[in-house]
Amino acid sequence: MTNSPGSGEITTYALRVSITVGITILFLGLTGLFVFSFQVFLFIIGALLIALPMRAGARALHDKTGMKEGIALIIIIVGTLALATGICWLFAAKISEQIGQFKQQIPEAVESAKQQLGNSEIGRQILNSIPSATDIAQNSSEVMSHAPGFLSSTFGVLSSLYIIIIMAAFILVNPRMYREGLIMLVPKTGRRRAGEILTNLNNTLVSWLLGQLFSMTVVGVLTFICLWILGVPLAGVLGLLAGILSFIPNLGPIIALLPALLFASLDGSGQVLYVLILYLAVQAFESSVATPMVQKKMINMPPALVFGSQLLIGSFSGLLGLTLATPIMAMVMVLVKMVYVQDILKDDDVDVKP
Repeated sequence: MTNSPGSGEITTYALRVSITVGITILFLGLTGLFVFSFQVFLFIIGALLIALPMRAGARALHDKTGMKEGIALIIIIVGTLALATGICWLFAAKISEQIGQFKQQIPEAVESAKQQLGNSEIGRQILNSIPSATDIAQNSSEVMSHAPGFLSSTFGVLSSLYIIIIMAAFILVNPRMYREGLIMLVPKTGRRRAGEILTNLNNTLVSWLLGQLFSMTVVGVLTFICLWILGVPLAGVLGLLAGILSFIPNLGPIIALLPALLFASLDGSGQVLYVLILYLAVQAFESSVATPMVQKKMINMPPALVFGSQLLIGSFSGLLGLTLATPIMAMVMVLVKMVYVQDILKDDDVDVKP
């Protein structure tokens, strides 16, 4: 007894449907895994941003001096650690001394502010809206209830930083092992192309970080010069802090503004206003001129796409996603240009180099 011709077609159709359903389920599963483990992906990107530039610096030092790349890498690592230690010591020594002086002047500053506010009707309304010490004491239990959340979030930031540093150390020791491992996942016919894509992704991340460091330098130098002209205490430290925190988009400048306003308040309310205007001007220049122009030159990324990527990725992945949104989008652009435009559309005219 033989099967009818129609039964073979049905079997083939069922097989195709099964394969299609299986591929769809696999795709949805991988997509869900990526979404739920997106934080791990951010850790990997953060580790790459530490390891790859240091490797690039060691390679450049090796090419210029002829020393062994391992020795050059040790010099880069020691230099980076020394710089970080020096910055921490500067902040700890200078700011702690200034804070001690500031604590002694707080009572006078508070009384002076109360007297100035009490001279006007609006000022008296503001004073009436400020809670008294009794009210603060009565609400202390409510304030303390938020302490565990604050501590857990602080611990979360420190643990995330620890994970990123450990992963960066592993990548830094032997990056070729991870590169070759990724290339081995690709069929033999596409491994050369996979190597080219990884090289361009590497260059893109390094170029983005160099551009970001340039923008941070611009912010730090401009802030220091303006604060020094205004006579604000610790102008150098505050400028350095503004430059470092500008690495965090949008939120970093706000954090940097608070200590500047704190120290500027020692010289009166007029100084505070000048410092506020100064920070707004510097950040406006950095966000609208310096960063977009530098990033466009270093990684050829449109400014609107930079801002859009920050909104998109930062909206569901928090501060770390907001910080790493731009390099992630730069990597996506490289993949789109090389995999989709060049390999699928066969358009080799597109420029993929950062």
